[in-house]
Amino acid sequence: MSPDTLLQPSSAVTELPPGSVTPFDPATDFDPYVMATYGRYPIALERGEGCRVWDTAGREYLDFVAGIATCTLGHAHPVMVETVTRQIQTLHHVSNLYYVPAQGALAKWLIEHSCGDRAFFCNSGAEANEGAIKLARKYAHTVLNIENPVILTAHASFHGRTLATITATGQPKYQKGFSPLVPGFYYVPYNDIKALEQAIEELDSGDRQVAAILLEALQGEGGVRPGDRAYFQRIRQICDEKGILLICDEVQVGMGRSGHLWGYENLGIEPDIFTSAKGLGGGIPIGAMLCKSHCDIFQPGEHASTFGGNPFACAVALSVCQTIERDQLLTNVQERGEQLRAGLRAIVEKHPDAIAEVRGWGLINGLELKADSPLTSADVVKAAIAQGLLLVPAGPKVVRFVPPLIVSAAEIEQALKAVEMAF
Repeated sequence: MSPDTLLQPSSAVTELPPGSVTPFDPATDFDPYVMATYGRYPIALERGEGCRVWDTAGREYLDFVAGIATCTLGHAHPVMVETVTRQIQTLHHVSNLYYVPAQGALAKWLIEHSCGDRAFFCNSGAEANEGAIKLARKYAHTVLNIENPVILTAHASFHGRTLATITATGQPKYQKGFSPLVPGFYYVPYNDIKALEQAIEELDSGDRQVAAILLEALQGEGGVRPGDRAYFQRIRQICDEKGILLICDEVQVGMGRSGHLWGYENLGIEPDIFTSAKGLGGGIPIGAMLCKSHCDIFQPGEHASTFGGNPFACAVALSVCQTIERDQLLTNVQERGEQLRAGLRAIVEKHPDAIAEVRGWGLINGLELKADSPLTSADVVKAAIAQGLLLVPAGPKVVRFVPPLIVSAAEIEQALKAVEMAF
């Protein structure tokens, strides 16, 4: 079946009433003006509600991408609509030259609901990770007295698209064509404690010294691979013994997506620094870096962000945080995640020649195709689109399921039926 055939809407895709269709042609309205930095699927989305979105042709889709694990409360959530409306009518941006009450309120909520003691706000996950990298390097020079610090990261990791964060990312495909990369990073296999211990020993015996370890609690872009509890607990022990900082990248797995508010809670450890973005603002751009008090060493002028922590973004993010808590969404994430994994395992049993396994936490789950299967994750995503379901790859052989945290049991069942039809 050709990709064009796969993308024809099935009977599972419903249409909006006449008059709601917006004329849109990518060849004339988009491609001539926008850089081709994405391989886009041939649908143009224009509105959403809850866990559903509609394209410009009036077709409805169940959204299990959620802006790539970003639309925490789905689309057009009443709390976000009310907060956005109120804040844009009040004060949307000033400067960090002044106190921003909404920023303080958001920082207080995050600190009271995490292991962090201080927060820095920015605009994205990459910027949050950049801040963590800078903080770790300053800590290395001023506290640990390390002349040539190294940050360990993992193979198959993903930490962002800036020069420093693609260097931290242990995937050569993201680095190709952008050399010279930023020095000071070293890669180790994920969930392999012997390899990590050996790397620290080798580096510390030379002219470089390990100052920090930067890891995702669950690797998202790397194939939805959860961290091993014993692995992370041993790393925490090593960091305590040697004074190394442990940094957790919570950009994708944090803010309730794992079934806990933070991914590190699944591992029984506390990082020295952790980062957040994506789901923090429910789709409004905001990032945050949080750290414990012993590494809160930035001085005025050493790190900053013009837009970071402005009243608009912070007010919306705080409303997302409070809604997660008030509506007990973590319970929904846990229950719907178990339901989704059970349903996906049943599909694995029906297609043993094509699918290898299901893995994940809460509402971040991956369906891995067998290495010898001719199917790719892109094939499955295209077939699911034809069934009215939006999914996203996590590498060439893993299909990722990251619906809004408000997803219902009925919507999980609808998605499972669409996946079965796609296969």
